[in-house]
Amino acid sequence: MKTAICYYSYHHHNTLKVIEAMKEAGDVDLICVTTRQAVHLEEYDCIGFASGIYGFCMHPSVLEFAKQYLPEGKKVFFVYTYAGAKGKGAKDLRAIAEGKGCTVLGEFGCRGFNTFGPFKLFGGSGKGLPSQKDLAEAQDFYRRISQK
Repeated sequence: MKTAICYYSYHHHNTLKVIEAMKEAGDVDLICVTTRQAVHLEEYDCIGFASGIYGFCMHPSVLEFAKQYLPEGKKVFFVYTYAGAKGKGAKDLRAIAEGKGCTVLGEFGCRGFNTFGPFKLFGGSGKGLPSQKDLAEAQDFYRRISQK
């Protein structure tokens, strides 16, 4: 199954670490939503969207990218990293995908290292995350959904 994961990963690249682990598990192309490039998602069997959780939601650039480029009727999945709680997780992305008649295969989320705001004063939270266990679970998740 040919897969694209469209992502935004910034502060400590927690999300990028997770999707790079998924890439090792299959035929996956990573597409950063903030770089200017020709995007042809219709060529993919499955499309993932990935981001850290910012203010309880996935990054707005990922949502806008999905609104603009997600073709109708595709298989999709969502990946996110978060500091303490996943917030709404991929709820907004799920609504976009369902509005385009896409089949949602699932979501994967895990904690990541965080030094945003007051956490910076204490050296951050979630040191060492995502862990090797988290990355192995991300690979397992991708293998499971790629068989659907």
